[in-house]
Amino acid sequence: MSWLTEFVRPKIRTLFARREVPDNLWHQCPACQQMIFATDLAANLKVCPHCGHHMRAGAVERLGWTFDPDSFTRIELPKVAADPLRFRDQKRYVDRLKEAREKTHLEDAVAVAHGTIGGRRAVVVAMEFAFMGGSMGAAVGEAIVAAARLAVLQEAPLIVFTASGGARMQEGALSLMQMPKTVLAVRLVKQAGLPFLTVLTDPTTGGVTASFAMLGDVQIAEPGALIGFAGARVIEQTVHEKLPEGFQRAEYLAAHGIIDMVVKRTELRETLVRILGLLQPGEIPAAA
Repeated sequence: MSWLTEFVRPKIRTLFARREVPDNLWHQCPACQQMIFATDLAANLKVCPHCGHHMRAGAVERLGWTFDPDSFTRIELPKVAADPLRFRDQKRYVDRLKEAREKTHLEDAVAVAHGTIGGRRAVVVAMEFAFMGGSMGAAVGEAIVAAARLAVLQEAPLIVFTASGGARMQEGALSLMQMPKTVLAVRLVKQAGLPFLTVLTDPTTGGVTASFAMLGDVQIAEPGALIGFAGARVIEQTVHEKLPEGFQRAEYLAAHGIIDMVVKRTELRETLVRILGLLQPGEIPAAA
């Protein structure tokens, strides 16, 4: 065989061979439909650089964005009964839990960590909407109680990032019991004289809104976040009135005094550092 077939042809085939392109190399903004390079989107904390739309983020991502670099440690959360009601709809509840755990790599719809923010100690709770819609069952309730107790033990503020469709239907009345439980957890923190901050993200609805989510000393929301208790259609059918456009969005709630401020995700960490400094002026950052 000649050098053309042994050397040149393989080189040509290599040069023009089709290369596999990863499926997740680009993302399309659901608001403006623009294509965004994955690394650019990650660098901008999942905020569209074209229109500013805030895409949903995972619980572990939020912990990484909020704490000082390499400063936080996740805690092991209390164990609860996996399927107390032996619930089944189209699938068994235990099967839904298994699928959600494989998808999110979390035990339930929440992650808790402690570390420093701007050099100041803090305990942070982040809810995971990808885990069964961020629904609040016994595991979430116990996690918030554990976070509150840790905050009191460390004399640190408690910050909660909410993202939930409400109570978890597969746990019935047990999920509704988490509402007063989480309210009491917040009370523990406030009785200790410690700040309790809430960051409401898209979406924050149902029993989460009706309990701990709206009890923050300072209530922050991300731009465009859906925040409410019942759906707009249900409310309209109940009150028999046409409701204002966007009445359940963060900007409308801020304009009407329901929440304190709307903060862009790229500015959120600095805002939390500033608020913690104002609420705990005697707490000296560890780096100082």
